[in-house]
Amino acid sequence: MQADLLLRQRQALIQDRLRLSGRVLAIDLAQEFNVSEDTIRRDLRELAAAGLCERVYGGALPVAPGGTTLTRRITEAPERKAALAAAALSFIKPGMTVFFDAGSTNLAIARALPAEHELTAVTNTPLIAAALMEKPDVNLILIGGKIDRQVGAAIGAKAQRDVEVLRPDLCILGACGVDIDAGLTAFEYEDAEFKRLVVRNSASVLAAATNDKLGTSAPHKVIAARECATLVVEHDAAASATRIFVEAGIAVVHAREART
Repeated sequence: MQADLLLRQRQALIQDRLRLSGRVLAIDLAQEFNVSEDTIRRDLRELAAAGLCERVYGGALPVAPGGTTLTRRITEAPERKAALAAAALSFIKPGMTVFFDAGSTNLAIARALPAEHELTAVTNTPLIAAALMEKPDVNLILIGGKIDRQVGAAIGAKAQRDVEVLRPDLCILGACGVDIDAGLTAFEYEDAEFKRLVVRNSASVLAAATNDKLGTSAPHKVIAARECATLVVEHDAAASATRIFVEAGIAVVHAREART
């Protein structure tokens, strides 16, 4: 009984450290609690199995926010996502072929696109396609197949076959978690696989992330952080959270303050 109590106390403290610092290292926790690294790794495995953290090499990260349906995510923080969308628009040049990946922020980007912008837009997300249909100068390609309700997009075998023939100039990637070590991650296995295919065929990758996604991880890795050329963040993103991306050679662009 005493051992169980100590275990629960230690794991609760590990969760506190995650909330405070954003990441934990097994070696540091082992020293702090005066236990072996194997004990800490076992704790982290149990916490990860319970959905309370995400394991990464040498330690753990907080679980990425989200995991809800795209329809639900659209209603969350619309002003912040609109500010990110405005900052991302400068990277969409006339004449480009642009892939709009599934995501509520990416939907905001599609809605913010000027009506006179001439480009070829590709998406696997019906809601984004509907927004782009309102842009008369956009040549729209919709990747089809069965729609995954959680992701809000087609991500299965047919969608993966269809996207193989495309060579976008820019992929606007949706990410559930963004971390310098864990990379850009997704909750769904097939979604991560689909995203990797698009990135592999794209000349450049841009991701726009709200503050709550920085320094977090979802279960499935999409790409390494360094494969993302541009990261658009909120105006008040913590310097400690963005500096490491700049040091890795990633262009970090801050959006203007969101209008409320």
